[in-house]
Amino acid sequence: MTPYPTNRSSSAPPRSRPARRTAGIALLAAATVLAGTASAIAGPAARSSTTTAVATGGSELSETTRLTDRRSLVVGDRAYAMGDESGLYPAAGWHVRGEMGGFWSQPIKLLDGIWFGLDGNWLGKQMPAAKYTSGHGYSRIDYSGAVNVRRTDFVPDGIRATLVGLTLSSSTAKTVKLDVDAHSELMQSYPWGWTTPSAADANLPDTGDFTGSALRFREQGTPTYPNAAAHDYAAFVGSSLRPSDHQLGPDHRGPQSPAVICPADGTTPARCDDSLVGKGTGGRLTYDVPLAAGQSKTIWFAVAGSDQGSGAAEREYGKALSNPEKLLRAKTSARQQIDAQSAVDLPGDRLLQQSVEWSKQNLADSVQEARNLRIRDVNEGKDYPAPVGTVPAARWFGAGFPDYPWLFATDGEYTAFAAVAAGQFDTVKEHLRALRDVSDLLNQRSGKVAHEVTPTGDVYFGSNQSAGNTDETVKFPSTVALLWRWTGDDKFRDEMYDFSVRNLQYVYRELDKDNDGWPEGLANVERAGMGVEKLDSTVYLARGLRDLADLAASRHDTKVQQWATARATDLESRFEAQWWVPAAKGYADSVDDPADPANDNTPIFQRHWIGVTPMEAVLTRPGQTSPLASDAHARVALDQRETACYTGEFGLYHTGTGPTSDPAGNPGPSCDPVVSQVKSERSIFGLNTSIMAVAEGNFGRLGTKQQQVYTTGNARIQLDPSVWELPGAMPEIAPSPDSAANIGRPFYDRSMALQAWGAYGIVWPVIHQQLGVDPDLGHGRIAVVPQLPEGQQKVAGSNIKVGRGAVDVSARLTNKALSTEVTVKGVGAALTAGAVLPKGATVRSVAVDGHAATYQLVTTSRGTEVRVPARGAHTALTITLQ
Repeated sequence: MTPYPTNRSSSAPPRSRPARRTAGIALLAAATVLAGTASAIAGPAARSSTTTAVATGGSELSETTRLTDRRSLVVGDRAYAMGDESGLYPAAGWHVRGEMGGFWSQPIKLLDGIWFGLDGNWLGKQMPAAKYTSGHGYSRIDYSGAVNVRRTDFVPDGIRATLVGLTLSSSTAKTVKLDVDAHSELMQSYPWGWTTPSAADANLPDTGDFTGSALRFREQGTPTYPNAAAHDYAAFVGSSLRPSDHQLGPDHRGPQSPAVICPADGTTPARCDDSLVGKGTGGRLTYDVPLAAGQSKTIWFAVAGSDQGSGAAEREYGKALSNPEKLLRAKTSARQQIDAQSAVDLPGDRLLQQSVEWSKQNLADSVQEARNLRIRDVNEGKDYPAPVGTVPAARWFGAGFPDYPWLFATDGEYTAFAAVAAGQFDTVKEHLRALRDVSDLLNQRSGKVAHEVTPTGDVYFGSNQSAGNTDETVKFPSTVALLWRWTGDDKFRDEMYDFSVRNLQYVYRELDKDNDGWPEGLANVERAGMGVEKLDSTVYLARGLRDLADLAASRHDTKVQQWATARATDLESRFEAQWWVPAAKGYADSVDDPADPANDNTPIFQRHWIGVTPMEAVLTRPGQTSPLASDAHARVALDQRETACYTGEFGLYHTGTGPTSDPAGNPGPSCDPVVSQVKSERSIFGLNTSIMAVAEGNFGRLGTKQQQVYTTGNARIQLDPSVWELPGAMPEIAPSPDSAANIGRPFYDRSMALQAWGAYGIVWPVIHQQLGVDPDLGHGRIAVVPQLPEGQQKVAGSNIKVGRGAVDVSARLTNKALSTEVTVKGVGAALTAGAVLPKGATVRSVAVDGHAATYQLVTTSRGTEVRVPARGAHTALTITLQ
């Protein structure tokens, strides 16, 4: 199976732009991107003690060093492209080794790459790149020479094409000979390199020709293995200009000709150009481009394609080249709208503020769409049966680029928390619909949620016959409830309700053979020595039961409400006694195999990151919302996870270190005496760190040595140029003692350059915990109860999307006055405003809009909250402290 964050990879702050922008900015966006007229932002970088970050234009990040060692990525919902930051295309990725980069349009790859040469000098080689820039929805590379070149790449949404604009300028009048090389690799996203059948079996030879003014590549035919379907894949490459010449041939990779072939295994050579299964072909277009002295000229090129034949590909090509500047304006305008939602002002943590900005863009960059997914269970790559049905269309948050841009349950369920806080409701809905539609076809409506679904519809893992992943099935009702609470969308609740009920019924029917309430099967961590019942599945089942009960109550489904409530009450009543391990100062990772009566329900402690989930998962009970973990145990466990046994420079380890006497051996410090059979894994995944950041916030632990360690860790791997590989992108894994930094590894042996779930540990802690935005629109209410992080005097957010409206919130501490201001626009729900008191503080008086007000003091896991009912669109709450 393809694993989770266990081994998913192969082996003074910058000044932020204002939250509110003028309307004219959108109109100038395309011109600014092409011309690069945005001025640099002044001020030192947000950083830890040894790093520097420079932002340009307020929405750009630039890099000038080691550009050939860094991946570049541009994404739209129907296409994406990955090369390096010099404009070359090294072979990348490992699902099909060396084939996961280049140009894609789900569910197929189109090209290995496209290369540009001026008067015989190839960009990225004879004309090295001077600067790479990541923007919101585009990238840019600057080259300097006798002719200055600026390359702008973006993918227009809704079109199966990538656009590349070359802006040329010269101090003297001249005519430039421009060569454009393209090398095809038409192949589908599944099968992979090691599956049966394999990518080598599925991939057929490409053909190339010249038609009109473009290169056309095709792959047509039927692979020879059983149940293979006939296909007709096509890609077009060209410009609106008419070339003066063209060539066709097997190579045409610009300065990467002839191709170096990637090894089947190992990491030598460290850089290669094509895979062992590559069967593409190439072509060249040559243009004569006159340049006037001192003036610039932009030429647009398109790479477009389709899995529905040459005619469909040509239509996408035509759409892309119809008006590239207009498409770029639309792209940047859409991204500015995303930027304007959940805009935050964090004067005490500008790095985190900038990370919220870029995390919202990362979520938008992750959206993918495919059509006509033919659903089949490939049984972890061992089988290739006939499809059981077709899903006409699916849209989802791609898990990670370049090796995981497809539909996952767990990834989407974690990512949903960041997405709702960012106001990106529609993609969450579409992701959940896709999971339901695929799962019901695959699993004959059993209720089990599929784990990993490629854009072809091939399901690698997650059928009824698979051993897991249990956690994904029990999390589905909670994700539905999350979306319902933030939107109040009863129609969507009703659409998902039947499947949500079947999710939990399946777990109790099929995955609790000993009837002890702890679900069986695989979950997030898949490691030797684990018992059959896993902690994270148990935790998320407890939350799922409460959420299902809430959904059922809102629909007046008393039978399901009572069933889920009874199950939840029983599970919660026994949880601490079963799962807490005092000597470990934490929760067991699993419970021993119930088939062995002598060891039935024996806790097994292995120090995996899932030990934090009892503090991370919040249960919604009638009249009370709190994490599953008890307050006393949570604080002990979180204190322990903050130690050097579990936490490194950039966040939480996958598996902490234990005694050196452990049979597996454990490098690093020992913080408890519990012996384990599992060796530590000091790899820091963005998800692990996110889980810890959220858990700390659930218990009001917003200190500099608490939540801020983990939000800063994720923000640094995204924004700190001493750490990043791709500026502004949250990677899958941080540089860690047991996981070398990507930038020093071969392109075909790296973890993901962009992984969506890392946004969970940035956007959710800021919007939901620090700003305290807590909608329950399904029940017609919303609470806004901020908590200021330790050492900070202000946090604020604007245009936080809730339902069909939005919320603005500001919280301040000035001397003895703790204030919260809330403006609600178009929400239509009963508002409770408040604040979490600083530790040890007591209340002298409370005023609302300048008038004395009655209030409640409520003890929660976050601390003592002051709450007042609010009236009107604007509420100004002032709490005077003793």
